[in-house]
Formats: sequence, C-alpha cells, structure tokens
Amino acid sequence: MTIPPEISVPPVSRELDGQIRHAIDTKTKPLGALGAIEALAARIARIQGTPTPSLRLCRLVLFAADHGVAAEGVSAYPQEVTRQMVLNFLAGGAAANVFARQVGVDLSVVDAGIAGEPLDVPGLVPRRIAAGTANFVVEPAMSPEQCEAALRNGLLLGEDISADAAAFGEMGIANTSSASMIAHKLTGADLDSLVGPGTGLDAPGLARKTAVLARAAARTAPRLGPGDALREYGGFEIVMMAGAMIGAARTGSLVLVDGFIASVAALAAAGLAPGLSDYLVFAHRSAEPGHRAVLDALGARPLLELDMRLGEGTGALLAWPLLRCAAATLSEMASFESAGVSGPRE
Repeated sequence: MTIPPEISVPPVSRELDGQIRHAIDTKTKPLGALGAIEALAARIARIQGTPTPSLRLCRLVLFAADHGVAAEGVSAYPQEVTRQMVLNFLAGGAAANVFARQVGVDLSVVDAGIAGEPLDVPGLVPRRIAAGTANFVVEPAMSPEQCEAALRNGLLLGEDISADAAAFGEMGIANTSSASMIAHKLTGADLDSLVGPGTGLDAPGLARKTAVLARAAARTAPRLGPGDALREYGGFEIVMMAGAMIGAARTGSLVLVDGFIASVAALAAAGLAPGLSDYLVFAHRSAEPGHRAVLDALGARPLLELDMRLGEGTGALLAWPLLRCAAATLSEMASFESAGVSGPRE
C-alpha cells in the first residue's frame, strides 16, 4: 500500500508551555486543585497555540461498514444490523443521536462499505469502498488499492470537518474482531487479552471468536506495520476513521478518541503519522478487555471509565463537556491578580 504523502501531521509546538503553565497555576484555586482537568486544559491550549483556548464546536462523524469475518459467527448479532443501525442513526434514534443532542454536537453518518446494495437515504454521506471487506481468516480484508482509497477518503473528510474538536465513531458488526486483530499485530499483546464479548457474546461464543481470530493471526507475520495491519485485518470504517483523525489534526482540530475500536484506529494512525499523538485526547476506557492494552501502547490516560462498550462515539460525546470546561478554566477563570484574591503564602 502506498501511503499518501499528505499523511504527515506537524507536531504541536511547546513554545508557549511556560505561559500556559503560569496561567493555570495563577488561577483562583490551590495549586493543582483541578487535577487532570489542568493537564487537559494545557493540552488544549498547546493544540490551539494560545494560553486562552476556546472550544465551541465539536463534530461527530460515524463511519459504517461491514466485515467478511462476520460469516465466521464472531458476533452475537447478524450482519444486517449494520445497515439497520445506519437507518436508526439517520432517523435520530440511536444512543449517539441522543447524547449528541444533549451536548450540542453535530452528527453525520458515512457509508464506508455497508454490505448489500448502496443505501440511497437522505443525510447519508456516500464514501463506499466496497460492499464489506473480505473474510480476513482466509485472505486480506482488502486490497492495497482499497485500503489506500479508504485512508484517503477519511483524510479528506477529516480535513473538511471545520470544528474545534473532531470525534469519530463506528458501526459495523464484527468490528471488535477487526480491532482485536489490528491491536494484536501492532502491539504484540496476546489475543486472549485483547478479545472481548463485543456485542455481548456468551462464554462459548467468546471461545469461538478467539479460536477464529487465532486462525486469522496465523495467516500473517507475528507483527505488522500499521498500513499492513489495516489492510490485512481492518474494516473500511476503521481505515477511514484513521485517515479522518489524521486529516482533522492536519487542520489543527483536537481529536477526541472514543473507545476500543476508535483507539485502535488512533494507534494505527499514529503509526502512520507520529505527529498525530499530540492532538489526541482519549475520552474513556471501554469495558472491552483489549482497550487497556491499546491505551497503554499509546501512553494514554482516558478521561472517564464508565464500563461502556457501545462505540458509536458515545464515550467521546460524554467527554465533550469536560473538554469545554477545561478550556474555559484558562479563557474565563479569574487569576489571583485580576480578582484581587490573595495567593498562597510565600
């Protein structure tokens, strides 16, 4: 697969770190009293290149696609649920829609590769690569050309997002299997530690899923680079999400990363464009067991831990108000000097 030359992301400047730290430490509060919110505020300020950052607009893009590995029975739900849930998103009835309305986030849905005939539905963004991937147990999930097209489509969508923060979600039956395989090949972690119940597999179902993925893993080298891992085991929605994260960061947007599958996309994307890591804020730690290993590989500290495992960008949506509050502490909170409040004793 040829990596597009525009895939690089410039690292965030640390030139203003001293000013940002001084601004945080001189607000009307005890030193360090806002804990992780202070670190988050500093990260936002660094991304925006100002000690007075502002977060007003966040957009959530949901990528939907199907996976050939679903034929192996690795999910508790049939493949047609992907298509049905896309219609549910467009009708405004999914959890992501509900959360997005509550926190004032715009939501759009992209067909990255849904099985069956193309959907012709108002509001759906058509970026379809194919009607689902191949079964990665027996062959690569996609061709090099398909992988590059998905990455490029995502890159362009990310560059066009025009928001202070960009969040990305996914929908695709069997995509926790895809994410587990990509994480396995990128981190070297044991499959047993990465494979979880996904949509709710029981113990026999989980054992079957793990056995299927072990067969798939044996088909390629123990470790793969990010491009090869995406091509061999990815879904079109995961590859497109990785490209969108890079595209959004290239325009200076903060990238708010959702759960397990989004974090796997971020891991692959950061491997393709190392500067991306500076723009990533991780919303929550999923109940999927593999998420912890992926966060560790990224050196990430998520904001929330709510035992969620839905995907759809729901964790990112719940974290958005925390980001806005963190930015506002720098741009709106008084300093000891401006408020006429005595600071700590020397």
